[in-house]
This record gives sequence, C-alpha cells and structure tokens, in this order.
Amino acid sequence: MPGKLNFLTLIERKRDGGRLTAGELAQIVRAYAADQIPDYQMAAFLMAVYFSGLNADETRALTLAMRDSGVTLQFPKDTRPLVDKHSTGGVGDKVSLPLAPLLACLGFRVPMISGRGLGITGGTLDKLDSIPGLKTLLPTERIVEIVQTVGCVICGQTDQMVPADKKLYALRDVTGTVPSIPLIVASIMSKKLAERISALVLDVKFGRAAFMQTMTDARKLAKAMVTLGNQCGVNTRAILTDMNTPLGRAAGNWLEVKESVELLNHRTVKPNQRFNDSTVQRFNDLRTLVLTCAAHLLVQTGRARSFAAAYKQAEDCLNSVAPRKKWDEMLVAQGADLDAFNEKLAHDYTAPVVLELKAKHDGFVSRCDARVIGEVIRDLGGGRLTKETKINFDVGVDRLAKPGDKVQPGSTLCRIHAVTLADADAAAKRLETAFAISRSAPRPSRLIAEVITR
Repeated sequence: MPGKLNFLTLIERKRDGGRLTAGELAQIVRAYAADQIPDYQMAAFLMAVYFSGLNADETRALTLAMRDSGVTLQFPKDTRPLVDKHSTGGVGDKVSLPLAPLLACLGFRVPMISGRGLGITGGTLDKLDSIPGLKTLLPTERIVEIVQTVGCVICGQTDQMVPADKKLYALRDVTGTVPSIPLIVASIMSKKLAERISALVLDVKFGRAAFMQTMTDARKLAKAMVTLGNQCGVNTRAILTDMNTPLGRAAGNWLEVKESVELLNHRTVKPNQRFNDSTVQRFNDLRTLVLTCAAHLLVQTGRARSFAAAYKQAEDCLNSVAPRKKWDEMLVAQGADLDAFNEKLAHDYTAPVVLELKAKHDGFVSRCDARVIGEVIRDLGGGRLTKETKINFDVGVDRLAKPGDKVQPGSTLCRIHAVTLADADAAAKRLETAFAISRSAPRPSRLIAEVITR
C-alpha cells in the first residue's frame, strides 16, 4: 500500500502523462477503498486521469482492481449461460424490464445489476420501486438463488459488490471528472465483471438526451468497453442507438413499467413487421430494441447461427405467454405483491392530475425532443437533481406522438401525469417546444446506428 509520498508521486506521474503499472493501480484502489487515501488526493488523481487519460492496459488494470475490491457473484455450474445487458441511459429507456424475463425464457441466466436515475436519465431501480412490495436491494446469496431458480433478477448493487466504485463515483460526481472515458469504462465494466457473466451486450446511446451526445463520442466509449470486456473473457458487443427521441411511448417510472407489461402482453405488436425496416424500428422502437439485444446475446453465446435466425427465435418467444409469466415469477421472487401490482395496472393512470397536450396544426410529427421531455419529467418530480432527492413514481408522460406520426388539430401529442394542475399546465407549456409538426413526413432515422463487436 503506497504511503502519502508514494501516492503523490503516482499523481504527478499521471499528471505529466506517464503510465501506471497494474500493481500500482491495484494498490491505489485498495488503499482508497480502505480509507487510507484522503479524498483530496484521490480527487487530484482523478483529475490527472481526466486530463492525461489511461491507456488500454491501465484501464483494464483499474477495472479489475475495482471488481476485486469486493465480492463477486458465484454461481453453480449450469448449462444456461450467464448474460447481461447494460445501457448508458436515456429517456423512456425501459428495455431491461421486458428483456430480463425474455432472456430467461430463452435459456439464459440473467443477474442484472442495475442503478438509479440522476438528472434526466431514468433508472431501472426507480421503475421497479414503483411496483408494490418489490425489493431491489437483495443480499448476494438471494441474488444467486433467484437467478438459479427463476432465471433472472433485476436488483441493485450490494454494499459488498465493487465498493471502490461507489466511493470513486461519488467523488467523480463532485469533482467534474464524470465524463472521463477510462473512468466511465472502469465504473461500468467493473460491476459487469463482478457478475461473472459470459456475454454482455451494451446499449450505448447518443443524441440530445444521451450522456454521449455525438455518435463519435458514443462510438469511442463503446469500443473501449467492448475491447475491455473481450480482453477479460466476456464476449462483449455494443449497439449505438439514437436517444434524440424518447424510447417507447411513455416516460416516467410507473408509466414505463406499465408500457413494459403491455409489450409482454403483445399490445405493441403490429402486423407485418420487418426488423430491418427503419420505419418499423421507429414505429415500435421499444420492441425492436428488446429483440435486438436478445438476438445479439443468442449469437454471442453460440445459440443461433445468424442474427436473423436469433431475432426470429427471440420474437417467437416474446409472442408467447412465457415472458409475461416469467416476469410475474421474478416479481414474486423479489417480494412483490402481485395482486396489488395487477390492481395498479388496471388503472389508466395513478397520478392525481392528467392533462393532454393537443396538436394545433395538421401534418406529421418531425421532432419529439427527448431532452426537453426528460427535463420536464424530472421537474414534475419523476427524476433527481441530487442523489438524495425523493422521486414521485406516478408522474411522467405517455401516449407520446413520435416522428412520422400523422396528426391533426386536437390530436394528442402526449398525456401529462402530474401532482397538481399548476404543475401540469407548466409542463404543457414547456412540452410544446419539444414537438415540431411539418407538412410532409420526416425522413426516418435509424434507431440502431451501428453494431460494434471489437
């Protein structure tokens, strides 16, 4: 373990663009996790990394040291591959909810360790917390038990898993070092490697409501994570997806759970869909992305010879009743009150006030700005400005009109779910700027821009 003088030397070396060894990085992580390095020195180190970067070997060493700072999930031998999916986050991104039970029905084990939302980015755990009785904080032994018996679990990171990441992320959050790609890679991948999975698909988003707003930056992050994952023995690939428009037709914690269940109940399935048609991708983007993630994992684990065959296999499974039954099974295993959940689902809405935003002109929706929508939901109480903020699970927007939708005066652009009428009115004024209507149909953009395998 380095003393203060030794650590100062390492800070200075990285500040000046030098390289650190795997042993030095492991010592740094161990010492900081054990409270043997003060925050002010670690903050200086993080800033040195922010400006000077880490090469691939250093990033890998930092990631493994963070993974090994706590316990990792230990599963018994099983013919079912252990797999997971990670998203860099966005507005309306609820893919994990229907994907986990679908993957379990396809013969995978899915230990999906998820996080909470911050800012305009929704968190999977916050969505699940809107389900009556469901527990997202589970002991490690229970996580393994549910995965072995049910096939999937969606829960939070335990205190014992990758504790170094929790400390480092909290410090990055207040020192302006969150955007560092090596630090992002180490944070994400240390948690995924702690799951001991064999395959991982990454959904790296770009656009107005994405962490990486340009495709160039998203590609850079995706390639770094794919390279590291494959180097560490996890078959990893990434898809770059558009987050200029919200995913699906609903955004807000409970509303996204409801839309996910509707997908599992086949209510979003449209006739004559073709998965390689960009218009269809946009029309039913949530379903497309869920099936795409499942198909890639089938290919990555050798369970399908081609992507087309894998997609068809996943689609056939999703069209059955099995994933919805598996969803209910997962909820019960995590302590949910299924009767209360189904009763809540039966209500059209659960917020005190619902207000429809109407179109004033006829034409085609050409813009549905995910960033504006995310900011409105956050300010309605559905998101966090700080990690301590308590959120309202019932607020949000649904029945979103998406680019390409034909509208006329009086058509619904979205439905606003709020606590008070004043909140709803204020949200409506802001949401008017999120939508644009043009005379002609916009040129369809592709939901999935690129696939990165190495």
